[in-house]
Amino acid sequence: MVVFKSSTIYALVALVPLIWGHADHGSEELSARDLGVRDQCAFAGDWPPGPGQRFTTQAPDNELRSIMSQIDPVRIEAIITKLVSFGTRHTASSQTDPVRGIGAARDWIASEMRTFAAASGGFMTVTTPSYTQSPTSSLLNATLITNILATIKGSTDPNRVYVVSGHYDSRVTSILNNVDDAPGADDDASGVAISMELARIMATHRPGATIVLAAVAGEEQGLFGSDFMAQQFLEAKTDVQGMFTNDIVGSPVGDDGSKDPNSIRLFAQGIPSSDSPSLESERISIGGENDSPARELGRFVAEVGTNEATDMTVRVVYRADRFLRGGDHEPFLSRGFPAARFTEPVENFAHQHQDVRVQDGKQFGDLTEFVDFEFTARVGRVNAAAMWSLAQAPGTPKSVTIDTSVLTNNSTLTWVAGSEVSDANLAGFEVVWRPTTEPFWTHIIPVGQVNKVTVLLDKDNVIMGVRAVGKNGFKSPAAYPFPA
Repeated sequence: MVVFKSSTIYALVALVPLIWGHADHGSEELSARDLGVRDQCAFAGDWPPGPGQRFTTQAPDNELRSIMSQIDPVRIEAIITKLVSFGTRHTASSQTDPVRGIGAARDWIASEMRTFAAASGGFMTVTTPSYTQSPTSSLLNATLITNILATIKGSTDPNRVYVVSGHYDSRVTSILNNVDDAPGADDDASGVAISMELARIMATHRPGATIVLAAVAGEEQGLFGSDFMAQQFLEAKTDVQGMFTNDIVGSPVGDDGSKDPNSIRLFAQGIPSSDSPSLESERISIGGENDSPARELGRFVAEVGTNEATDMTVRVVYRADRFLRGGDHEPFLSRGFPAARFTEPVENFAHQHQDVRVQDGKQFGDLTEFVDFEFTARVGRVNAAAMWSLAQAPGTPKSVTIDTSVLTNNSTLTWVAGSEVSDANLAGFEVVWRPTTEPFWTHIIPVGQVNKVTVLLDKDNVIMGVRAVGKNGFKSPAAYPFPA
């Protein structure tokens, strides 16, 4: 141990780093003494000072780089062009016409997904669950709602599930107009194209957890398909640890002509809509509004999806969706599943929910000519980075608590592993932390294969979380602790 002193800085630097395996794995607790002056490092000039090492982002491994490199803008273009060719994909359009309407689009997507599954050696299955939606103000007649799900079964933890979805229905100005052409190239053939392209590529890979690549119907009329999918997962007691909707991800050009071709927004909810009043009150009382499961998922995606391999920056937006608007992640959020929404960096509303027309010399309508296929492919790479990194990492720790039974300037955390099965890939855990005013994690404290640890860190001054680390190098999202 060496103490460095200056007129303004006192820094305590540990000479021996904590390495996996140094902890006594026969014990389930790591004490403050174990981590203390031996292994914890305070950073000069930081406030609040605290232990650990600087947070570093996860880099994609070779298999993930290969997956991302195969995402093809030419195939993205072909998928979007084909979906637009069905004329309208309005939820109430024809279910039986072989060339026009939502039924033709549904059957084509399912057929393509089955072609991808044929190359999977039985690891990918394609299903088309459906139900009949009763009439509503936006859907005047009882209507069949069908989702298309391509499921790649996890090789080691199949009940832990991650979902990517786009909606294949479309609309024009009037939500009831099921006759006129509704191209829906950006909203949301672009999102469906990402689900399909990931299904094509990932079919021949073996994720640790299960990956579901979905195309859902009825979004424009009331999130019907997504609501049905989320309810099916809930009733099956599926451990959905992350869901993403790609909705309007086809263009980086705003209505003022501004361009941001290397950014994608990710909307992440703060206080969960599934919180009970008492849990919401407790979350607010301990300053956990910014550390919901959705926010932790957003931080994770920003970490793994912003790099040279995606050529994108993930811009996490701290709200559930755009102002007073919604999307297919919301039925998952309302059921307690972590979920977030990808949307292009700036929208052009002349090309969204518009009748196709030229007005005062300006082209309106959601047409293919306004989609940037290279941009959509880059969004696809961000999705690939998120999904593969999640599925290959151990599950997010559960039941994370912090001891508040005594007043102390140290913090004792406990948790359980985030997988329902014994995970041979689990190398250990890390405590991550940041000052309360920082949006992303700034420090990491490796703690090894334990489920309880005391760290020399005052819970009053920082935000803490616990994440799992795999032997393969992949790390889970963090989980925020509640009082024990």
